[in-house]
Amino acid sequence: MPTSRRQLLKTSAAAAAALSLDWTRAQAQAETLRIGLIYDLTGPFAAGGSVASSIGAQIAIDLVNEKGGIGGKTKIVPVAADSQSKPDVAINEAERLISQEKIDILNGVYASSHAVPLAAKVEQQKKILWITTAVSTAVFKDKNLQYVFRAQIHSDQYGQAFASFITEHAKAKLGMDPKEVKVALIHEDGPYGVGVASADDAYAKQAGIQVVLREGYSASAPDLSVLVTKIKRAKADVISHVGYNPDITLFLRQARESGLRFKMLFGAGAGYSQLDKLRATFGADIDNFCNIDPVPAQLLDPAKLAPGMGDLIKTMVSRYQAKTGATDVPPHCSMGFNQTWCCSTTCCRSPRRNTAASSPRPFARRRSTSTSPPAAPSRAMA
Repeated sequence: MPTSRRQLLKTSAAAAAALSLDWTRAQAQAETLRIGLIYDLTGPFAAGGSVASSIGAQIAIDLVNEKGGIGGKTKIVPVAADSQSKPDVAINEAERLISQEKIDILNGVYASSHAVPLAAKVEQQKKILWITTAVSTAVFKDKNLQYVFRAQIHSDQYGQAFASFITEHAKAKLGMDPKEVKVALIHEDGPYGVGVASADDAYAKQAGIQVVLREGYSASAPDLSVLVTKIKRAKADVISHVGYNPDITLFLRQARESGLRFKMLFGAGAGYSQLDKLRATFGADIDNFCNIDPVPAQLLDPAKLAPGMGDLIKTMVSRYQAKTGATDVPPHCSMGFNQTWCCSTTCCRSPRRNTAASSPRPFARRRSTSTSPPAAPSRAMA
């Protein structure tokens, strides 16, 4: 039967409408970018800095979207996941975000014990993983990862900062020659703790600093009194502690109860960055501890920021305080903000591939800052 002119026009109009609808949908999809945010919102890592990181990441996304999105046109749609401070849950949630939520980029990861297996998993699926917080050198060491990025320091740099600080300030702060300083290195036994402690050990020995004890423990250990006793027997002047939370609180409480004496204590980020939570346990005593995390000091110092970044950081700080009611802004919020901001404004638009910190008395008052420069965005950080 011959097709009439009326039928032809109807068919053409329907086809045009369908094509127009498909184009509108495609255009809408092209103007949004789905980012999976994977952090420990519950479990012991939550209070150690992971929640702060997640808040910082969300603030960064909000700021990008308020300016019209990436490049002024691509809005970011965040999809949150809780890895519950468990590596297996982190892997399962990453798989859900990729396969079910159809995210374009996976962003976050607080714990190095999660980042190591996640990096391998995401690399296999050829999805981009942008790590904001986990610092272990083991995430990238001897691996040619093409889809995993980390735009910040790694654990070896913590060791450099630790040894450099003692070398430069031992005489003024401790009244000792650096080579007379006795150091105890204690750490949780995951990739994060082992990585920082190994770097502390290597750079301390390279500088001629005496390492009198190096001891690991499980971050979930219910009792660290034996560890405290070993430190007392070693007669360490300086303690470098790499831990999470609540193991940091447990160690500090048992150290105080046993009368452990030392001249200086370095905390390598994580729970030591959560000053408000430590103050809730120790009150004013927290001011006797020091945090040798090199990133936040530089990120929050306007003199060390690129032009225009000072106001941006002030905005981030005020929003974090408004969201949480906190007077302190934990460094991990800054890390989650800084790296997500970089991902949102740069890598999500055009991902690049690289081939390549006096007499001994309990809780002696000393505070440290690092002069190590922040690393440039790269995957090959190790």
